[in-house]
Amino acid sequence: MVTILIWHWPFTNQPPELLGDTCTRYGVAHCRLSTDRSLLASADAVVFHHRELQTRRSHLPLAQRPRGQPWIWASMESPSNTHGLARLRGIFNWVLSYRRDSDIFVPYGRLEPHSGPAPPVPVKSRMAIWVVSNYQKRQRRTRVYQQLAPHLQVDVFGRANGRPLCADCLLPTVAPYRFYLSLENSQHRDYITEKFWRNALAAGAVPVVLGPPRATYEAFVPPQAFVHVDDFRSAQELAAFLNGMNETHYRGFFAWRDRLRVRLLEDWQERFCAICARYPHLPRGQVYEDLEGWFQA
Repeated sequence: MVTILIWHWPFTNQPPELLGDTCTRYGVAHCRLSTDRSLLASADAVVFHHRELQTRRSHLPLAQRPRGQPWIWASMESPSNTHGLARLRGIFNWVLSYRRDSDIFVPYGRLEPHSGPAPPVPVKSRMAIWVVSNYQKRQRRTRVYQQLAPHLQVDVFGRANGRPLCADCLLPTVAPYRFYLSLENSQHRDYITEKFWRNALAAGAVPVVLGPPRATYEAFVPPQAFVHVDDFRSAQELAAFLNGMNETHYRGFFAWRDRLRVRLLEDWQERFCAICARYPHLPRGQVYEDLEGWFQA
């Protein structure tokens, strides 16, 4: 049994109940997750989620750290929203993040094979939708939307527009739209979030993406499964492409649904269980002497 101590459960003071062989539901055996800090001396590895370190809600138990115990830095945020890494030099042995070069690579989602008939594409009656809560003028995605809106009908939902959607309302709201603006709040290496996986692909809309380069998306999904903003010389050219797309061309964006399905990886328990799956293969003795330099690269 591998014991993984979660020093502070992400974004909450009320962690889930963790009993027994915690990770069997995710296909990982002999793996126990715990938030019991009394296990610090005996845990096989300890995970620290960065947001709580950044806000000082949680502190590193450096004085009590057992010799040779691997410590894991965990974060699913982009470098633009990650601060305070300079003070974490020479502390962590492994990294858990969405970056493909992480020791424990955990994407926001993935496509996986499935058998049986493909789910039908939802009936489309509207053009494009964007759901946004954090609307800031300095973000590139804001400029893209402002340049696109005069040429393309885009309905905007979310707290930023005074039209918030409940968790269960999101997918049904998106489904009637042909396109979803999967515009990341910042553009960084491998940073592809739920805006792509859940809000667009799982909802049955074609994602119009702004994030890492096209080649990064193509490492995860077929090249004809999305539209990339950077493929066009201007927002007006992009709008003309979307407005002028015929039904045959549009349906081609869903060809992947005949053999693949979206798997969302949003549960922190599943993310932490991935540590045990990787545990036998992780490098012993490794230390991130410059975590900030690595993550900002």
